[in-house]
Amino acid sequence: MNQRFYVTTPIYYVNGSPHIGHAYTTVAADALARYRGLRGATTRLLTGTDEHGQKIEREAAKRGVPPQAFADEVSARFRELCPKLGVRPDDFIRTTEPRHIEGVQKWWRRCRDAGDLYKGTYKGLYCVACEGYKTEKELLPGGLCPVHERPVDTLEEETWFFRLSKYQDALLKLYADHPEFVQPETRRNEIVSFVRSGLEDLSVSRSNFTWGIPVPDDPGHVIYVWFDALFNYLTAVDGTAAMSFWPPDVQLVAKDIVRFHAVYWPAFLMSAGMGDRLPRTIWTHGYLLTGGRKTSKTPGVTAVKTRGTTDPVRIVDALGADALRYYLLREVAFGQDGEFSIQGIVSRARSELGETIGNLLHRALPFVGKYFDGRVPAVPAEALTEADTALRDRVTALVRESGEAWDAFSMHRALELTIDVARAGNRYFDDTAPWKLAKAGDVTRLGVVIAQVLEVVRIAAVMLSPVIPERSDALLHQLGLDPVAPAAGADQWPTAWGGLAAHTAVRPGAPVFPKLDAEAEARILASLDVRDEPLVSTETDKPMSDPTPTPAAATTPAAPAAPAVAETVAEIQYDDFAKVDLRAGRVLTAERIPRKDKLLKLSVDLGEASGPRQIIAGIALSFTPEALVGAQVVVVANLAPRDFGKGLVSHGMLLAAGPSDGLALGTFARDVPPGTRVK
Repeated sequence: MNQRFYVTTPIYYVNGSPHIGHAYTTVAADALARYRGLRGATTRLLTGTDEHGQKIEREAAKRGVPPQAFADEVSARFRELCPKLGVRPDDFIRTTEPRHIEGVQKWWRRCRDAGDLYKGTYKGLYCVACEGYKTEKELLPGGLCPVHERPVDTLEEETWFFRLSKYQDALLKLYADHPEFVQPETRRNEIVSFVRSGLEDLSVSRSNFTWGIPVPDDPGHVIYVWFDALFNYLTAVDGTAAMSFWPPDVQLVAKDIVRFHAVYWPAFLMSAGMGDRLPRTIWTHGYLLTGGRKTSKTPGVTAVKTRGTTDPVRIVDALGADALRYYLLREVAFGQDGEFSIQGIVSRARSELGETIGNLLHRALPFVGKYFDGRVPAVPAEALTEADTALRDRVTALVRESGEAWDAFSMHRALELTIDVARAGNRYFDDTAPWKLAKAGDVTRLGVVIAQVLEVVRIAAVMLSPVIPERSDALLHQLGLDPVAPAAGADQWPTAWGGLAAHTAVRPGAPVFPKLDAEAEARILASLDVRDEPLVSTETDKPMSDPTPTPAAATTPAAPAAPAVAETVAEIQYDDFAKVDLRAGRVLTAERIPRKDKLLKLSVDLGEASGPRQIIAGIALSFTPEALVGAQVVVVANLAPRDFGKGLVSHGMLLAAGPSDGLALGTFARDVPPGTRVK
C-alpha cells in the first residue's frame, strides 16, 4: 500500500448553499483518508470552492453585491460544513485565491507554449448553470439542459480553443493501459465510447463576461471556468512541500462531471508537460436521489420537500454527524444512485449501530464490573473452546474482507462486513449464555466469553473509526482504550486478535448510541420536515401508503402463498405479453434490510451502461444474501419503479414461484450474458 495518499473532492460551485450531495462526496473523501491513515499512509485531503464564471457573476448581480463578496459568503458555508461533518481537510482551496490564479495562468502558458491553444470563433448552445456547451442531441425536448432542465443560450463569441482532438489517441491509450484511471467500469466504458466517437477542440476562454481569471497577455478574455477549476488539484500543492503527494491517488467526482475530469483534465495535463504524472484514479459516484430526483440546488427540491430536508447542517444538528456519515457510506454502493431518506438515517443508526454494536458492548460490560473488578479478564490459551476459535476465525476473515472492500472503494460493503463482525459477537454471546455461566459460578469460562466479546467490540470500533470517528472513540473509551491515532508506517487495521489486553480497566458510561423512544424520534423527524415517510411498523412489512397486495412474489414484501388449486387467469393477447421486457440478470450484491424480515436489497447486473439496478425483493424467507450473490435471475426490466418507503426503491422485479418461505427463482439451464432478452 502506498505510504502517501492524496484524495480530492471536486471543488464546489458557490451558486448556493451546501446540500447533502456535497456532504456525500466530502464524507467519502474524509473516510478514505482516515482509512488510509489507519493503514499507515501519510494522507492529504483537498476540498474547496469553485468561484468564477458567468453564473456567479449573474447571481451576484441579482443580490446587488460584487462577485467577490458573494463568493466569500457562500464559500464560508462550505468551509464551515467540514468540521460540522467531522471532516478534516488538509487544505481548502478557493479559485479566487492568488496562489490559484497565478498557478492557472502558469499552466495556461505551458499549454500555449506547447502549441495547444489558438484563437477562433465559436457558436453553440450554452448552459450557464453547467458552464458548458451542449449539442442538439443532448438537449431535452423544448431545448432544455439535460442536467438542469433549463433553457440553454445560443452564444457566438471569439474564443481561445484547446486542441483536444490532438489528444484523442493518447487518451484512448491511457484508458487501455490504465483501466483503473476511470472507475467504476461502467463509467470508463462511457468515457471510452465518448472519446472514440471523436473529439473536437474545446473552447477554453470567454469574452462575454469578466468574472474569471484573465487570459495571460489577452485581457479581453477570461479563462473558461473548467480549465480554471480543474487545475485547483495541482495549484494547491504546486511549489510547496505538499507537491510530494502529487499525483492524486483518487479524485472523487459525481457522474455529471466525470467527462471534465476523465477527458479534459488529463488532456490539459498532457499538454502542460505532466503526462507522466497523471492522477491514478477518477472515481465516479452516483447521485443521492429524493423522490427519484437528484438532491441539488437545481432544478430544485421543492417537489420532494415533504420527504425531508437535504440540508446537512440541519441533519447533523438533529441526528449527529456520525449518524449521517454512517448512512451516507452504508446505504448506497459507491458508484450507484440511491434514494436518500431521513428515516433511513434513523433506522440505520438504530438497528446497526445501536442495537448491534452498542448493545453488544453494554451487554458485556456489567459482567466485567460485577465479576472481574472492572478489568478485562485474562484468557488462558488452554481455556479456548471450539466456539471461541470459530469466533476468532470468523472475525479475522471479516476484517480481511472489509479491508479489501475499502481498498476497492466499496465502502458500503466494508461497513456491511463490519456490522457482520458485531453480529458474530452477538451470536456468540447468545450461544455461550454468560448469564448462565455466572449463575452456575463458572467464572473461568465466563471470563473467556466476556473477554472475547469485548475484543469483538474493539475490532468493530477500530473498523468503524474512518466513518464514525467520534462514536468509535467513545466505544474505545469505555473499553479503557485511547482513541485511534494514525501513525506513519504503522498499520493499525485490526487484523490481529488480542488488541484489548488483559486487566485493562474498562470505563462504563452512558450508551454510546442512545436509543430514541417513538415520541422523540417522531419529534426529530418532524423537525427535519419528514411528513410522508412512515415510521417503522411492526404490523406489516408493506409501505403504509400501499395497502394493496401486488401479485409478484419476488418483489412484494409479503408474497401470498401458492394456491392449492390453479386459479383461472384472464387471457391476454400476444401484444400484451410483448409489452413485458424480461431480461437475464446476475446478482452482484445482496443484503438484508433492517427490520424488514422478508425483504432483501439486491444489486443486479442487466448489462446496462448505467450500471447495476437496485431491486427490492421479498425473498428473505427463502434465501440468504450470501446464497444469491452470483445467481442468474429473470428480471422484469420495464416495470415502473416501486417505492417501499424509507429510501427503498425497486427498479425491477425478479420472477419466482412458490410460498414465501419456499420460493424457487426463475433462472436458466446455462449461463447467458446479463441483459439477454427472455422470449
